[in-house]
Amino acid sequence: MIALKSLGASGHVGLLSIERPEALNALNTQVLDELNQALDQIPRSAYRVLIVTGSGEKAFVAGADIKELDGLSQDEAKSFSQKGQSVFCKMEELKIPVIAAVNGFALGGGLELAMGCDFIFASENAKFGLPEVTLGIMPGFGGTVRLSRFVGLPRAKEMVYSGQMISAHEAHRIGLVNRLFPSVAELLSETQKLAEIIATRGPLGVAGAKEVTHRSHFLNLDEGLRLEAQAFGNLFQTEDQREGTKAFIEKRKAHFQGR
Repeated sequence: MIALKSLGASGHVGLLSIERPEALNALNTQVLDELNQALDQIPRSAYRVLIVTGSGEKAFVAGADIKELDGLSQDEAKSFSQKGQSVFCKMEELKIPVIAAVNGFALGGGLELAMGCDFIFASENAKFGLPEVTLGIMPGFGGTVRLSRFVGLPRAKEMVYSGQMISAHEAHRIGLVNRLFPSVAELLSETQKLAEIIATRGPLGVAGAKEVTHRSHFLNLDEGLRLEAQAFGNLFQTEDQREGTKAFIEKRKAHFQGR
């Protein structure tokens, strides 16, 4: 149900795909467990960027598996919520950039999965929403927390409270999606192009920038600047920093090793 493979000649870009098309890639316990296991492989791999997508053109991930939700007790529902939250937090905390390539429906847990990535690219057929309130429940995999960080609090409240879907163009307009593409094929091609560009940059610098950008979002300005200065200084004990500076002076392409 989860496939992980390398893209491109360098082996530095990974593609993680949710492959359950018969259920529109809906998330159940098995999918979450397999996703968790796949994420555990990433730090041991050569990947410098990870792309996350869903198989087929109909859905990225259509949501949590409603059949599995049916009949859960209060404690079981809480545990299911915590499992999804834990997996998406693990993905968010990877030291490499993670790009969501959203094709088709990204609803409920699917949108929550996409928001666990660093940013979202989408095809024009994509649809986004958190429809849980239409089932008498609410988002449970981080949707009420992360959506406002993408689109602002008032828009997040509107989407969560109404449960309505929005189009890819509307998602792009409000800042949920970074870039739109006419087709799924172009979405994946262009996402890979950007991933390969990022993969040529200094991986330690990118990792430091990701950590500071994420952590400083929750800090005041002074705390964020101190965190940035410390991370900036730490990079000056690395071989990559010396290689990058030397390559610039010598007017050649840098060859970063992640050391």
